[in-house]
Amino acid sequence: MIHAQNNPFFKPYNTPFGTLPFDKIKPEHYEPAFDKAIAELEDEITGIANNPAAPEFENTIVALERSGKLLDRVRSAFFNVLNASSTDEMMEISQRVSPKLSASSNNIYLNEALFGRVKQIYDQKDNLNLSVEDKRLLEKTYEAFQKSGATLDAQGKEKYRSLSTELSLLNLQFNQNALKDKNRFEYLITNEVDLAGLPESVREAAVAMAREKGKEGWLFDLSYPSYVPFMRYADNRTLREMMYKEYLSVGNKGDEFDNKEVIRKIVNIRLEIARLMGNRNFAEYRLQYTMAKNQENVYKLLNDLLDAYKPVAEAEYKEVAEFAEGLTPIMPWDWNYYAEKLKDSKFSVNDEMTRPYFELSNATKAVFGLATQLYGITFKENKEIPVYHPEVTAYEVYDEDGTFLSVLYTDFHPRSGKQSGAWMSSMKSQYKEADGKDSRPQIIIVMNFTRPTETKPSLLTYDEVNTFLHEFGHALHGMLAEGTYSSLSGTSVSRDFVELPSQIMENWLEEKEFLDIIAVHYETGEKIPAELIDNLLNAANYNAGYLCSRQLSFGLLDMAWHTITEPFAGDVIAFEKQAWAPAMILPEVPGTLMSSNFSHLFAGGYAAGYYGYKWAEVLDADAFAAFKKAGIFNKEVARSFRENILSKGDTEDPAVLYKRFRGQEPTIDALLERNGIKK
Repeated sequence: MIHAQNNPFFKPYNTPFGTLPFDKIKPEHYEPAFDKAIAELEDEITGIANNPAAPEFENTIVALERSGKLLDRVRSAFFNVLNASSTDEMMEISQRVSPKLSASSNNIYLNEALFGRVKQIYDQKDNLNLSVEDKRLLEKTYEAFQKSGATLDAQGKEKYRSLSTELSLLNLQFNQNALKDKNRFEYLITNEVDLAGLPESVREAAVAMAREKGKEGWLFDLSYPSYVPFMRYADNRTLREMMYKEYLSVGNKGDEFDNKEVIRKIVNIRLEIARLMGNRNFAEYRLQYTMAKNQENVYKLLNDLLDAYKPVAEAEYKEVAEFAEGLTPIMPWDWNYYAEKLKDSKFSVNDEMTRPYFELSNATKAVFGLATQLYGITFKENKEIPVYHPEVTAYEVYDEDGTFLSVLYTDFHPRSGKQSGAWMSSMKSQYKEADGKDSRPQIIIVMNFTRPTETKPSLLTYDEVNTFLHEFGHALHGMLAEGTYSSLSGTSVSRDFVELPSQIMENWLEEKEFLDIIAVHYETGEKIPAELIDNLLNAANYNAGYLCSRQLSFGLLDMAWHTITEPFAGDVIAFEKQAWAPAMILPEVPGTLMSSNFSHLFAGGYAAGYYGYKWAEVLDADAFAAFKKAGIFNKEVARSFRENILSKGDTEDPAVLYKRFRGQEPTIDALLERNGIKK
């Protein structure tokens, strides 16, 4: 047993900027820290709820906002490590801790005395002379109680408590099943003939992965840097089919990691919670708190975009099929392979041509440099800041006037125990302390980029650079926050607004001026040739119809799962096929399933919210049009975007913030024009 005095969470950190002491934190420290933090929070809540003084904004709403600081620290440390560098021990801890966290949350939101105080203040909100931000905090606090069952009767409260606890465990189980199932697949090629078509960089990475596992040959798995190039370049169609079916069978093998029954339970519990709250379905329950407001507006967006993009996607499919010279039909495991060859044929550009110009350390400098050009901020590596894995790098971030802004952690490469995909999170959000001191944020961006090999540094694909810019946009949203309250700070905004700061950053990668900065040959130091830039830009809208239709299919799938009005006991695979059929371009493959590995929906907070990527794409295209008009590095437009969007978090209604920046309501026109759908 670890004594409390030896637990690093219970002592002053004595680290640069009060960062988490990852060099001292061990897995066995987490559970005792959670227990102590939860107990401390419950004492704080009891004090607020039972305060003999009349309920006021400061002694109730602000006191509630500032409670649970130890729990915030422990939770952010634990879950960031769990997602980025997990072990069986960490997973077991998460299973034990999750019910405790659910119970703690329910003990707050179902506390009748506490809610009584909150409601009393909320009912007089228009007479309290609150600032815009304070009023927003009051409204969001009341909304949080409302969403969490505070207005239910005693029986309803107990039902909500039970359902929410079960749901949190199921979300965790879904994620862990998917991770374990994905991690156990690997395919070793020992016959070089089977590598036909694969570029040297992909072969080198496969050799390095094999050696790391003590094997001879070329090893492939389902991580992005391994799977995607294999599907794009491998001539062996049988192996491409095998890899595709493995990828689309994660969580769908009928064994201990199968997620189909987990999905049924999750969607049914979500439906039950929605009904308990008086809603028809889970989408209605969730969407009332977003920019979209209701499912009708979501479906209008999805269908309007589908009407515009699907005919283009069908024409693109036909073109690829014709290029494949009679291969009918083009199956999903053929699509990337032939689409890539057609792209090379039409535009003389592919990842292997551009990869030498996107070396990771130089790309990092260029992405950081873009933030310097736009917002004046600078980055300085600090090796003294403890990190949770040797591959993580920590930076100090400073504003133009030299003021400290944030700590930024970067974690770039795939490894065992790391979730797939890419994400941004915070180790600590920005807020103002009780004495007015600005407590600055600590932000992390996590990727799964191509690893360096024995002969080459990490050379990124164009898509990987795009992902970098996307997650860095989220990071800017966190780092530039200037709010008073942590719960309204940075990326703590509605799901259909949170992708605007990330997706707008992707636009710079389609601009010649920025490509000329970021793309430098890793060996010669020469800038990318103008002809290759032209080819890249000419190919920017290649298969835009297909890519949009694919995203819309995910949005339709999400909405289908979360607009059910009766408990679901059917065939998960059949449900998926029917749900996204209107947006499907490629032939369906019997038995394959995406839902069983779709963590965004079943473990990642995007339930009834995946449409937000397209919603925000409309916003980002419209917003970037302002940069295009004034110049893509224009400091005045950047200042306005920072002041009205990036720094504000959720301190005001996002529609108000957007209009203040743009001066107009957004339309889909800018997106259609950017993608070449509308001239």
